Amino acid sequence: MNEYLPAFLSTDGLLIGTIVPFLFVLTIVVFVHEMGHYLVGRWCGIGVKAFSIGFGPELLGFNDRRGTRWKLCAIPLGGYVKFVGDMSVTSKPAGAEDDNLSPAEHKIAFHTQPVWKRAATVVAGPLFNFLLTIAVFTVLFSAYGRYVMEPTVAEVRAASPAANAGILPGDRFVSVDGKPVETFSDVQRLVSGRGGDAIAFVMMRDGKEIALTATPEMMEQKDALGNSVKVAVIGVVNNEELGQPRLISYSPGGAFVQAVSETGHIIQRTGQFLKRFVVGREDKCQLGGPVKIADMAGKAAQLGFMWLVQLVALLSVGIGFLNLLPIPPLDGGHLAFYAVEAVIRRPVSERAMEAVYRVGMILVLAFMGFVFWNDLFGC
Repeated sequence: MNEYLPAFLSTDGLLIGTIVPFLFVLTIVVFVHEMGHYLVGRWCGIGVKAFSIGFGPELLGFNDRRGTRWKLCAIPLGGYVKFVGDMSVTSKPAGAEDDNLSPAEHKIAFHTQPVWKRAATVVAGPLFNFLLTIAVFTVLFSAYGRYVMEPTVAEVRAASPAANAGILPGDRFVSVDGKPVETFSDVQRLVSGRGGDAIAFVMMRDGKEIALTATPEMMEQKDALGNSVKVAVIGVVNNEELGQPRLISYSPGGAFVQAVSETGHIIQRTGQFLKRFVVGREDKCQLGGPVKIADMAGKAAQLGFMWLVQLVALLSVGIGFLNLLPIPPLDGGHLAFYAVEAVIRRPVSERAMEAVYRVGMILVLAFMGFVFWNDLFGC
């Protein structure tokens, strides 16, 4: 067995090279998400019984002066905040448990709060995930700036969608699908998730604007971490002569604005991907679970700490987005119930909530099973 220890404990081994980076990334994202619930819940006057990173048996923990149990548990695939009176899957107390609440506890129990306080507490988790991504990008843009290239075509691949559409070397992109572009990365961003869609392009050629239509095709490429990914391309290439690469430096305020914009683009692309995936227009292998995330974390750690931090930002915005989907037991499912409650001026019946929750849980478990299958066998 001793001959396996160096490989297991080395920086390229399973423990140090993969598991530790994975736990670092996931713990930060989960902690920030749950801290959002906790802080806004406390601000709304809701009592908190427990704040947990992980599930299952408690490994270590302590009680603070407010009586909240802070703990680290054995299964590090998530976390939770347990509010006073929050006993059931639908955030409603079981009858016997509700009867056991003291008058003081009943006043600060989650289920006794106005609907806006409950909604604010729930939405705070995903919101804090988005804020974490914005914070990371703000620091990175402030420290390193951003390299950009002019949206000019240096080369058109033969028989590509761009060639078939009539795009020529020397053309400059003005807009893509009606959206103005300023850099070549803007063009890539607007095209990469639109495989098979006819997209309108406006090109500047010899001082005149020309309208063209091209349908991007899917192509397998390697991302920065060495993973094989399928992206939509039209078959144009830029170069240093026409692209005129330059570094944009940002003030803290400018970096924040750019970070908000970049986070918004990621959210938009995530939503676009999921919609296309549901109707079968995206490759199932682009979705992965904990095993794929662990592999990405290990590869990012090998490239350097800044790559690991960027992975934190990307995973954080992804988890925030997924949690807002209107499916119980996700945060978005609870928000949907609160929206109905706000409209009809009374809580949704416990029976209806339980029925919808069961369906939602089946969907969530099916999705988890799907990504696990992709991780281990499917791709």
